[in-house]
Amino acid sequence: MGALDHLKVLDLSRVLAGPWCGQILADLGAEVIKVERPGAGDDTRTWGPPWMKDETGADTREAAYFMSANRGKKSVTLDISKPAGQDIVKRLAQRADVLLENYKVGGLRQYGLDYESLAKLNPRLIYCSVTGFGQTGPYAPRAGYDFIIQGLGGLMSITGERDDLPGGGPQKVGVAVADLMTGMYATVGVLAALAEREKSGFGQHVDMALLDTQVAMTANMAMNYLASGKPPVRAGNAHPNIVPYQTFAAADGHIIVAVGNDGQFAKLCEIAGAPELATDQRFATNPMRVKNRATLVTLLAERVARRPMRFWSDALEAVGVPCGPINDIGQAFADPHVQHRGMRIELPHPTAGTVPLVASPIKLSRTPVEHRAAPPLLGQHTDEVLAGIGLNEQAIAALRTQGVV
Repeated sequence: MGALDHLKVLDLSRVLAGPWCGQILADLGAEVIKVERPGAGDDTRTWGPPWMKDETGADTREAAYFMSANRGKKSVTLDISKPAGQDIVKRLAQRADVLLENYKVGGLRQYGLDYESLAKLNPRLIYCSVTGFGQTGPYAPRAGYDFIIQGLGGLMSITGERDDLPGGGPQKVGVAVADLMTGMYATVGVLAALAEREKSGFGQHVDMALLDTQVAMTANMAMNYLASGKPPVRAGNAHPNIVPYQTFAAADGHIIVAVGNDGQFAKLCEIAGAPELATDQRFATNPMRVKNRATLVTLLAERVARRPMRFWSDALEAVGVPCGPINDIGQAFADPHVQHRGMRIELPHPTAGTVPLVASPIKLSRTPVEHRAAPPLLGQHTDEVLAGIGLNEQAIAALRTQGVV
């Protein structure tokens, strides 16, 4: 029994932020019905290569991108621009606990599928809107894209190497982190609204914006600015407030050293064969190490470069100094701890036989996550879902003839 198996979710979202929220809810047990455009579906269905492979090694029509955010859902194709399609969405919304959507602000009002309209039909409905800039404000009408939000929200100004170093300049994060974090915050907002509904009996509108999330998730860097009045700058892999907390080039690759306190620093100096650095007044405390960062890092870098990665990882781990390698994603999945935690799963799929997927990271002791089904084929569950709201075979066939489904 999943933690949320009493809930029904209607997912009208596409691409990543909204679908990510829907996938989290599905993993936790909710029934999630994904509404897609007939013949096309979610945009990300075509965002390949890479494509998933079938049992012969040939490409299927399923893009890896789509597979990343739609596990455990049922796919229904509906043309919501047609009155019959709108009627079906309304009927589904009347039975739903949660509706997710990421249309432009006001985009669903023309179809009578906005929050105010559906709340009249189902006052208990939690209606979550995910947009680039929110439901209000001067930018509200704009479309929002993760890359643009990473720039506009300040993240790229603190991501990447310093301008005066090789490779310097602003960088986006390697995954669409504004989308993903907005999907996670949306999940929190939905769950909070559901919890409040237990007291009031009423649903509400959850207004999630990528830009709001991006600003919020700058966290300590935002507070550094608010406290000092000085915008933080890019520092590459270095930490703005802790030294040494960065990458170093060993003899055969790169390692991460993350010294969090003065005691760990003293142990690092001992392993590096330079115990005198720990008592040097320029470096004895973290504030002094931050002040004299350039000098200290140069001294440490010379010593780290003399020995291989394995020496440093073994020696530092043995004395409790946090450190680790820089893995590619393949190496990450090959890591014995990642394997022990079950972060790769395989599920049956109608065209690919079985598909590898990334597991949910949520571990619940009494109501564990269940990875029930691979991401659906386009329209795979249309007949099942429509039958569930009372349409017979003839009615469904007529909708197909009309191009509604």
